Amino acid sequence: MAAADPAPDGSGAFGRLRRWPPAGSAPVTGGNRVQLLSGGDALFPAMCAAIDAARHRVWLATYIFHDDPAAERVAQCLAAAARRGVQVGVVVDGFGSKTTLPVLRRWLDVPGVQLVVFRPLDRWWRLLHPGQLRRLHQKLCVIDDHRGFVGGINLIDDRHDLHHGWTERARLDFAVEVQGPVVAQMAQTARAIHTRARLGADWRDEALALARSAEPVARMRRILARLKVRAPAADAGIDTLAPMRAAFVVRDNLRQRRAIEQAYIEAIGRARQRLVVVCPYFYPGRLFRRALREAARRGVQVRLLLQGKADYRFAALAAQVLYDEMLRNGVRVFEYMPAFLHAKVALVDDDWATVGSSNIDPLSLLLNLEANLIVRDAAFTAQLAQRLEAALAESREVLSPPVAAGWWSVLRRGFVAWAAHWFLRLAGLSGRY
Repeated sequence: MAAADPAPDGSGAFGRLRRWPPAGSAPVTGGNRVQLLSGGDALFPAMCAAIDAARHRVWLATYIFHDDPAAERVAQCLAAAARRGVQVGVVVDGFGSKTTLPVLRRWLDVPGVQLVVFRPLDRWWRLLHPGQLRRLHQKLCVIDDHRGFVGGINLIDDRHDLHHGWTERARLDFAVEVQGPVVAQMAQTARAIHTRARLGADWRDEALALARSAEPVARMRRILARLKVRAPAADAGIDTLAPMRAAFVVRDNLRQRRAIEQAYIEAIGRARQRLVVVCPYFYPGRLFRRALREAARRGVQVRLLLQGKADYRFAALAAQVLYDEMLRNGVRVFEYMPAFLHAKVALVDDDWATVGSSNIDPLSLLLNLEANLIVRDAAFTAQLAQRLEAALAESREVLSPPVAAGWWSVLRRGFVAWAAHWFLRLAGLSGRY
């Protein structure tokens, strides 16, 4: 077997420690190519083709790596790449992929593949660590550091639901294929995740890092206050970049705890015409809800597309207790009915869109490792808008809250808030959400 060419940066596959991307706002870079992919039926063939063409290395991180035929095809491509000398690093979440780990280890038992587990649950005492509530939820693949995939799609067939079995219609989900300068940021993140999972991390050290680097909620309030009046120079420097303009945004438990939430709130604050937010799990914090209310009050068409077919009852209840607040303030709410909804996407006006893994709930915004791509491009936004309009047309608009106002409604909302509060406390977070 011929050895692969040296890595483009001269580094070894797994020997060098990688740092997380620097804190602060993700830089917007021009000269990118971003292609929207609808569901695993589009993602998996494109990903497999890229892996088959890999020459140096492949990094892959996912929450669920299942054992159905769709996932097996990806595993076969990874194994084949390793056999021809490509360095392959795969990291899966210890909870999301717990039941399929024995199969994955058999599929990927090939020299050149390093399969690691993020926060494994192979010992009962691991469940006692608060850090176990913070999961790897990213869906990320980078090939040769110049071609990447990111979105909300796990490695599982679109028609296979872990709780409800096989369905006739594919779930609604999206990913993007990316080429250009922004892929370097994606590769850096993928390497860092692999290193962190491979070496392990003591939860006490992470808690200390959280205490030292947590972004104050006050900063988020200042951002929202500034966005009440749009400054003429708010996007200074962005418009000078060549198309397609994109930024890779991650949420971690070290230095970028609220980066994705901040990106959403800033975009919502700039909205002047339309705003569509799509996610299955919707229970945002006060600042996010305030941004939505204020957008609707200034005349923006604000629409939420949420689950109609619920996979987790409590998650559906959490979203429903906010319906009354959203509807009273002019936010339109839709429930997707044809199939399960798993997409985590949004668009603002005609030139801002995001596709990624982050839901709009405490798990994604405050605990899990997440990754989103933000695209500042009119053609891409129009393409996503077309897909979302089609989904909205098949959805049911919520015209009144599922529970009438009164003590029962207050009780339901209070119960959800209480449960969310104590879940975050158990995970090691304090403060109001």
